[in-house]
Amino acid sequence: MAEIAVIGAGPAGCAAAIALRRAGREVVLLERSAAPRESVCGEFFGPDAAAALATLGIDPAGLGAIPLRHLRIGHGARESMAALPFDAWGLARRRLDGALQVAAGPALRRGVTVLGAQAGDGGWRLRTSAGEVSARRVVLATGKHALRGFPRPASPWMGLKLHLADVPIEAAVALLPCAGGYAGLQPSEAGGANLCAALRQAPGDLLATIRAGSALAARLLRDARPLWARPLAVAGVPYGWRHAGEGPPGLYRIGDQAAVIPSFTGEGMALALQSGLAAAEAILAGREAAEFGAAWRRRHARPVLLAGLGARVLQGWPAGFAAAAPLLGPAFARATRL
Repeated sequence: MAEIAVIGAGPAGCAAAIALRRAGREVVLLERSAAPRESVCGEFFGPDAAAALATLGIDPAGLGAIPLRHLRIGHGARESMAALPFDAWGLARRRLDGALQVAAGPALRRGVTVLGAQAGDGGWRLRTSAGEVSARRVVLATGKHALRGFPRPASPWMGLKLHLADVPIEAAVALLPCAGGYAGLQPSEAGGANLCAALRQAPGDLLATIRAGSALAARLLRDARPLWARPLAVAGVPYGWRHAGEGPPGLYRIGDQAAVIPSFTGEGMALALQSGLAAAEAILAGREAAEFGAAWRRRHARPVLLAGLGARVLQGWPAGFAAAAPLLGPAFARATRL
């Protein structure tokens, strides 16, 4: 029986596993993919995420992170810009996850899908594609994909992501409201750009839908060339949801399994990394899962609620959001930090 099983080797799961291994704990990190890959993510990270990465020994600049200095917002013919009030970067998830998974070392088991988990006397039994795994504690870090038996609320929202070439975005992140939701656009590696969207229904043509939302989007995406055959997509994303903290003993929820902050109006990368470190700290201190869950819920309450408010304003009153961004944007960005 392992001491701790971490399910999912994204930023949250890797952060927990690395911190626990460094403290001498026995950890098994189960990851369904055979190699690092892209996932639906805005790829934006600021100082809270950077601090967590530094704790884990990861240098974003060494991975090719792109500095971001401004926030741009477009709606119809209106366009505004504000300076970001802190250092921020863009970094492809495939690169970040790859570096974190290397740092996790021998704890990582690739190509292992967890099919179910059952609590019992003295620990947990995990049914996986590679056989049964037993552990005293489980850290649930499956990101936007729920584990069977541990559902999250139903949601009409879906997240989409597409890497693009030939986008003149420069050192800025652009918020682009459109029919049914909004998108975020920012520079990515090798001169490309990352487009991530939160929409209420699948668009017939993702780029056309976003271009139609504003003159800024039309200009930035005019010559955009998709680098993938189709966007990555995940359905039923409960943006703004927070886990109440209850659950079976020995189950620590982190990352998007604890709270789903709306993309681009809040910093999901920081939430993921910091939750993994917080779970490791709780386990090392002997705190039970329920105590950790309640403490983490209190800690992320403000940023998740404010980010949800920002997302609703961006969707429901995009003209007002764009008009207020130069004055209120920096203060709002600071307020949604952990």
